[in-house]
Amino acid sequence: MNLRATLIGFSAILMWSFLALFTAASGRIQPFQLSAICFAIGSLPGILVLALKPERLKLLRQPVKVWISGILGLFGYHFLYFTALRNAPAVEAGLIAYLWPLLIVVGSALLPGERLRWYHVAGAVLGLAGTVLIVGRNGFHFEGAYGLGYGAALLCAFTWSGYSLLTRRFDAVSTDVVTGFCLATSVLSLACHVGLEATIWPETPFQWIAIAGLGLFPVGAAFYAWDYGVKNGDIQILGAASYAAPLLSTMILMLFGFAESSWGIAIACLLVTGGAVLAAHRMILRRSPAEEAAAVAE
Repeated sequence: MNLRATLIGFSAILMWSFLALFTAASGRIQPFQLSAICFAIGSLPGILVLALKPERLKLLRQPVKVWISGILGLFGYHFLYFTALRNAPAVEAGLIAYLWPLLIVVGSALLPGERLRWYHVAGAVLGLAGTVLIVGRNGFHFEGAYGLGYGAALLCAFTWSGYSLLTRRFDAVSTDVVTGFCLATSVLSLACHVGLEATIWPETPFQWIAIAGLGLFPVGAAFYAWDYGVKNGDIQILGAASYAAPLLSTMILMLFGFAESSWGIAIACLLVTGGAVLAAHRMILRRSPAEEAAAVAE
């Protein structure tokens, strides 16, 4: 698989690591209101490209199933995630929702031309173990009363993993369509905001800057990078490496004073890093064609 594309896909994981920091800095703005604004901002780079290169507009003419997959993936994930947080404690809901990297790794076995290896699964499981230490560092308290929230979180995990796997199946579809996915998600989020939330605007310029950062990177460029990465890179490595996002997010929050360090986070760092290296070790150690030829000659 294409190393460059895999690294581009990993850049999405790095951008998602700033999601919690930017969200915390955005103030008390409502979730669907924030989603509507950020996805509108996230669509702007794609709109700019289409404005400068109008010939690319034809790339938006895709089968209905592509649009359904993309809109359900982006909007469906966020709708279910917000629903989970409204109906269950954030820690437990977040952990369940973060089953999606493991589901991507396991589900990749169903993709044409992919072979699921033991080290892919082992790497993803190690990453999940590290995520458990990070998310649940203050303990878990699963209760039946929060069944709706837990169910929404589980559907959230299946939605994003399903979207990612289908994106790989639509590898011939241009990443330009992500612009349309973002615009549709913004409109649908606005509809949910109007119907479910009271409008709360940011109170300071700093909060607006944080929202702009969200829209440009974790809720913008990251989705374009992820689309390109899973279509052209190693989706199994990207799935396992995705567990780096909550770890990096926690470390960034610690750096800016929003979280405290602990031994659990240090162990989680080893688990997530070790899992990612294990899953990607074949790519890391892959020899060049010249070295392969020399080995055969010997």
